[in-house]
Amino acid sequence: MNALTEVQVLDVEERLRQAMMASDVAVLNDLLGDDLLFTNHLGHLLSKHADLAAHEQRLLTITDLRASERHVRLSGDVAVVSVRMQLTGSYHDVETHGDFRFTRVWARNAAGALQVIAAHSGVIA
Repeated sequence: MNALTEVQVLDVEERLRQAMMASDVAVLNDLLGDDLLFTNHLGHLLSKHADLAAHEQRLLTITDLRASERHVRLSGDVAVVSVRMQLTGSYHDVETHGDFRFTRVWARNAAGALQVIAAHSGVIA
């Protein structure tokens, strides 16, 4: 299998952004690894199941998500992405409009598809 390219990573990043805005659970299910470790902006550790449930139950809604300051680091079949996002939406009925930084680790699964295996988000003050 060939090493990852930045173009491949940017493609799945955009698919993830679109799926997050649409709360498209089917696409999110494909893009998130089964053993996902996600630390959200409140410091809570979430699993893939919890992240998908937040979208399914509309506990998390994203109405706008704009990327800037994207950095991609490749190492064989793994990529680390750090991206600054302007996010508008709500989380547990609390409206938010802010500047966030997301860090994601992408890796190929057994079938060769790229999935997020770890992620972290933080608020930029």
